[in-house]
Amino acid sequence: MNITITKTANSKHKDIDFENIPFGKYTSDHMFVMDYADGAWGNFRIIPYQGLLLDPQSKALQYCQCIFEGMKATMGLDGVPTLLRPNLNIERFNLSAERMCMPVVPSDIFLAALKAITLSEIDWIPRAEGCALYLRPTMIATESSLGVTPSDSYIFYIYAAPVQPYFNKPVKLVTEQTLIRAVPGGTGEAKTGGNYAGSLLAGKLAKEKGFDQIIWLENPAFTKIQEAGMMNLFFVIGDTVLTPKLSGAVLKGTTRTYFIDILKEKNIAVEVRDIYIDEIMEASKNGTLKEAFGAGTAAVVSHIAEITHGDLRMVLPEDGDKISTMLFNEINGLRAGTIADKRNWLVPVK
Repeated sequence: MNITITKTANSKHKDIDFENIPFGKYTSDHMFVMDYADGAWGNFRIIPYQGLLLDPQSKALQYCQCIFEGMKATMGLDGVPTLLRPNLNIERFNLSAERMCMPVVPSDIFLAALKAITLSEIDWIPRAEGCALYLRPTMIATESSLGVTPSDSYIFYIYAAPVQPYFNKPVKLVTEQTLIRAVPGGTGEAKTGGNYAGSLLAGKLAKEKGFDQIIWLENPAFTKIQEAGMMNLFFVIGDTVLTPKLSGAVLKGTTRTYFIDILKEKNIAVEVRDIYIDEIMEASKNGTLKEAFGAGTAAVVSHIAEITHGDLRMVLPEDGDKISTMLFNEINGLRAGTIADKRNWLVPVK
């Protein structure tokens, strides 16, 4: 795999305050790009970060044939960047591609691209624990046609952004009982742009009411719990950790997978199954609901302070040993190199 590299003549690095890097505000100097045409990927290149030239009726714009991933590169104590279980992101990206009738990216090409852009932007990796270089692999359809058929050409690109931790305080959530994000058999498991566009209104209305985000409930009964905003959900009831099973309407989160694997390894009871809001309400009422938290690439863990369902406001305990804190520290410690990688999850980028 030969990658042509064109370096920028004017780096933005000197203009960035790495002590203050709000999530998603800055992008690094370069991006990896490749093209799909005539049934194959080619023209591998790293170029200065720049806009894309798209025909107004490209199928990415007209029919939302677009997918993406989110992952992080971090710097180890030895000065070598690492990726955490990139195989999970590659697998999920290709599952999204298949669902959206797009070409898969061979895993060896995908991993080589991730390593290439990480090495290219190595100076953009923040060194503080909990910070990272966020990588956003993306594929969009480029064929110009009004026909509602899969595109015959695509662009795949990866850009990078230095980030600090996403949330810094517990969040207040409210259940959504009118709007829906996804249904079994739909595109809920795919990381495609339309899913996120469809979630914006519910989040906007929740914030207008004083909440940070919403909990999605499955239509038509609006009793089965799906996700919280763009995060997978976990509840601790008694000594057991619960998380919704994958139904086709719940995203197969990579951080969710990390957590389930760590919990099982530490012999902490974990159940992956259907969870209903009535069960959470009952646990809150009888005092067995110990904690609730979201899991995602950006925040890793988002502690939940309150959940409101209709007229009921459930306040989560603030004290006590938190399973979510243990999981957060485990992932951040692995990435920082302060916890030994006994599972061989880290892939060095050399």
